Amino acid sequence: MKFGGTSVADATRIKRAAQRIVARREEGHRVVGVLSARGKTTDELIAMAEEVSESPDPREMDMLLSTGERISCALCAMAINDLGQSAVSFTGSQAGIVTDASHTKARIIDVRAERIKEALDQDRIVLVAGFQGVSVSGSNVTTLGRGGSDTTAVAVAAALQAQECEIYTDVAGVFSADPRIVPQARKLPLVSFEEMLEMSASGAGVLQLRSVEYARNHDVRIHCRSSFDDSPGTVVVSEGETMEHSERPLITGVTHSTAEARVTLLGVRNEPGIAASIFEALTKANVNVDMIDQNVPTSAGGKAEISFTVPHEDMRVATGALSTMAEKLFDEISTQPEMGKVSIVGAGMRSHPGVAAKVFRELAEQGINIDMISTSPVRISCVIDRGHVEQAVRTLHDAFGLSGPGTVVVEDPFAAGGL
Repeated sequence: MKFGGTSVADATRIKRAAQRIVARREEGHRVVGVLSARGKTTDELIAMAEEVSESPDPREMDMLLSTGERISCALCAMAINDLGQSAVSFTGSQAGIVTDASHTKARIIDVRAERIKEALDQDRIVLVAGFQGVSVSGSNVTTLGRGGSDTTAVAVAAALQAQECEIYTDVAGVFSADPRIVPQARKLPLVSFEEMLEMSASGAGVLQLRSVEYARNHDVRIHCRSSFDDSPGTVVVSEGETMEHSERPLITGVTHSTAEARVTLLGVRNEPGIAASIFEALTKANVNVDMIDQNVPTSAGGKAEISFTVPHEDMRVATGALSTMAEKLFDEISTQPEMGKVSIVGAGMRSHPGVAAKVFRELAEQGINIDMISTSPVRISCVIDRGHVEQAVRTLHDAFGLSGPGTVVVEDPFAAGGL
């Protein structure tokens, strides 16, 4: 059972989370809780670091940021003990979460869950601090990046072969679009791992991308649900399991992001190995590149342009990593920090031609220009001006009939207790 920051934001909510955990235990389940930092704690810690340093050391940032989740776990353990159950809280390292050495963006390598299992065998509720671990050398605290508590929860669930990993958030599940932009958006009772991966990668903030990847690779069932009521949420399972329940819709949802930046390299030498050198430098800087577009010079000796998108927060790091290559591999760097992205996701588009054409036509009729396009078998993404993102989301949600009754062709698996 994983509880996000809004779910443990104050004493009342921590007690509510404790009550839900205890209720599960009293139903006969062995329970592990994974907690995020309270409310805006992580943002406040980052602000503290920026007050004393323009470029905080990554190792020390991990030491600082890991404190937020530890506070949540200790407080919740106290509340659980007051409810008559025995609870013990663990840091990420105490829980056996081993990561690589990439500070602030570490990846989980292994979960050595012996200590968790011992506590469960002693009939105790275990609380694990999310978002953190220890480097494989055992010498440094690491953190997993934004949303990393989701990945912690899924990794622990996989290590324990848990029946289910429940992710409690401030929303009721996964919706066909962001309800703050599209009030008519519908909650989806069932989503495949493949669709959820694409939705998370293209801006849906309900589940962290790496948590879904981990769940798919280890076959961990995720149930994303609200912290504030007991209604069922959205279950994320394998593609085969979704097909067992009903025919999949053409389009499952529309996602968006307003945290995109575009970097364009002008005058790129048209020689083998140049692109490899550019993106290897970005890899070494731990910059995650999303879309890539390169034009092909038509004249002999002509130069190319390469454009790519990165998270807005990584733009400065990306340009810094490439600046030393200027003149040798390309002429100059141009940046556009205020970009957005809108995507449609749906397993049904694999067998339906014309989906891309419809997306482009609908956006064109709204006067929305597309700067870059990326596709997969279940996704079409368009980079557009940030100011047009909300209009684009509403347009595509309506164009594919996601607001109307019966448009999400998935039977509710909870109605008959199917899941």
